[in-house]
Amino acid sequence: MPEPVAVTSLLAQAQRRVEDYRPGLRLLEQGTVGAVGDGIAWIEGLPSAAMEELLQFEDGSLAQVFHLTQTRVGAVLLRQTAALTAGTRAALTGRVLQVPAGDALLGRVVDPLGRALDGGEDPEASRHQPLEAPSPPLTERDFVNQPLLTGCKIVDTLLPIGRGQRQLIIGDEGTGRSALALDAVINQRDSGVRCVYVLVGQKRSAVVSTLELLRQYGAMDYTTVVVGEASALAGLQYLAPFAGCAVAEGWMQQGHDTLVVYDDLSAHARAYRELSLLLRRPPGREAYPGDIFYLHARLLERTTRLAPAAGGGSMTALPIVQTEQGEIAAYIPTNLISITDGQIYLDADLFASGFQPAIDIARSVSRIGGKAQHPRIREAAGSIKLDYLQFQELEVFTRFGARLEPAMEARLHRGRVLRELLKQDRLQPVSMVGQMAWLTAFTHGMFDGVELGRINAVLERLLQALAGSGPGVDTPEQDWLAWLPAQLGTPMSGP
Repeated sequence: MPEPVAVTSLLAQAQRRVEDYRPGLRLLEQGTVGAVGDGIAWIEGLPSAAMEELLQFEDGSLAQVFHLTQTRVGAVLLRQTAALTAGTRAALTGRVLQVPAGDALLGRVVDPLGRALDGGEDPEASRHQPLEAPSPPLTERDFVNQPLLTGCKIVDTLLPIGRGQRQLIIGDEGTGRSALALDAVINQRDSGVRCVYVLVGQKRSAVVSTLELLRQYGAMDYTTVVVGEASALAGLQYLAPFAGCAVAEGWMQQGHDTLVVYDDLSAHARAYRELSLLLRRPPGREAYPGDIFYLHARLLERTTRLAPAAGGGSMTALPIVQTEQGEIAAYIPTNLISITDGQIYLDADLFASGFQPAIDIARSVSRIGGKAQHPRIREAAGSIKLDYLQFQELEVFTRFGARLEPAMEARLHRGRVLRELLKQDRLQPVSMVGQMAWLTAFTHGMFDGVELGRINAVLERLLQALAGSGPGVDTPEQDWLAWLPAQLGTPMSGP
């Protein structure tokens, strides 16, 4: 009876190992575990240990050097067995942590070490990426000049994101931060953008819900999910964003456009604070260690658009951070605001009032995305943000019961029409042509005669008409103005 293929392969590997073995002098520096607990190990007797070097324990546990003192080494555990106790021997490996990268990761759910969490075999990748790597130098970078479309009307028109940009999503819990990021990932279907979704410190139920949503909309075909859930070792939660960044970086270096979502960096900062306090690092503001800014800066600085000579790929980052009671000036949020290229602020009051996505346009900004926006969209949306902010101020003023002139009433009505147009349900993305259609129609007053309660229905009818045979984004404005009234059934009253 012939032997199974797996047994034959193992025998062949063992045979090659024996044939390749060469006797020689090998030096191995070993230490002894002095204490272990809470995901941390203190090792004595490793004078040559270097930061971020991997340690291998005789029981099979694995750790990364995280803190150095004159007599001891502090390490965060990445794999821990029940046999790891004081007295266990530990040895330096001379290696740093790497994760698999490449197309073998597409559609997979992995932990920060690259081990499969979806029930399949561990990904067998042809290349590996270091978790810690320097950011690309300026000579290898290019300008952000291509849009990354999220399908969200507010983001794509008023707060555009370019490929290679870092755009922070900030807000209280329950305001739709993760939903906005998931919509952006789902909207990348057929766009050629490969996505990495990093889940840090979240409950398993939230992880399962995210995975089910991505699978339901077919987004796992071009997405890798890196999970460092709340029940995992603190070291794995700390490494999860760096692992996701390394996976996306591998594709970027191969010339692909990538999108990586860090959900969320508040939990990441808390995991880093926990590790630092356990290792007796001096605490600073809010008990975070002094290098917490550097932690997120070195992660997000790897986001860029590479020049054609360096491969031409890009990595766009959507880090998510949580605020408490809308306090945008808290320590971690202000750090991230200063690192990123803009922020999308979600307001709890707007969410409660039914305005969704609950983006506070006044507090949100995209500093470089306008350069990547399509020129026709940029031109059409040019004055809308200012008009909307003026409408909000005017509406607050009219609450005092002042009698208004007809011209002022008309301005208020247009503002309310715009607010209705900006509302959008989840998982209802609008294409770039759709954005051009409603922008043109609103600018020329074609929605002014529509009752506020019917605006969404009229807009839906317009978008369905575009799905057939309508104008394109580059179609001249006169052609748009000839096509739109027939679809809306309303005359043009604007300029």
